[in-house]
Amino acid sequence: MSQPAGPSVYPIRVEGDLDAPLSRWLWLVKWVLVIPHFIVLAFLWLAFVLLTIAAFFAILFTGRYPRGIFGFNVGVMRWSWRVGFYSYSAIGTDRYPPFSLADDPDYPARLNVEYPESLSRGLVLVKWWLLAIPHYVIVAVFAGGGAASASGADDWWMSILDGGLIGLLVCFAAIALLFTGRYPRAIFEFVLGMNRWVWRVVAYAALMTDRYPPFRLDMGAREPEPEGPAAEALDGPDTAVA
Repeated sequence: MSQPAGPSVYPIRVEGDLDAPLSRWLWLVKWVLVIPHFIVLAFLWLAFVLLTIAAFFAILFTGRYPRGIFGFNVGVMRWSWRVGFYSYSAIGTDRYPPFSLADDPDYPARLNVEYPESLSRGLVLVKWWLLAIPHYVIVAVFAGGGAASASGADDWWMSILDGGLIGLLVCFAAIALLFTGRYPRAIFEFVLGMNRWVWRVVAYAALMTDRYPPFRLDMGAREPEPEGPAAEALDGPDTAVA
């Protein structure tokens, strides 16, 4: 009798190791400490968007994602994840993130995307807006998006709601850290799972893969490893358009 298939390996790997011990109070000022990163990332994400548009046309006409653009865009995502892990997407480490697009295997937060040798010319027309709509709804719940700015409110609780479920749970973890000196492990693993889901959708919407993001909350610091044959059919409409 065959064994049930385990989770398939998705080409975007998002990992983060919870550092211990964490400072009880440093998270209160991390928003100031990461300002230099936010300034640099604002320009990097502008370049990311423009280069993704260029990659769109390259894929449409050649079926390939230019490797130089791919490497740069992965670097921007990697940098952003390190900053988010340090600050308010997880507050999982007190180690200041490096100013670098390169992979840093020694840093507790890591993000990598497997380079696709070829991509569907047809899928590139629809996957980033039509096929990704269900995931955009879920990501909006996880990561928030403009609730406070839309309401014009400056209340602290509206800022938490604007961060979505991730921001709310990180806030709970920060309060627990402040009073107990410990980060609740269950909250950390759930937060990592939601962040992993968000980054998978970002990579898919940025045309980096044709593999549809799984509707699966892979919690924990590390990506799940497959326990059997990869269940590709469960991951979604990978080949919906030839």
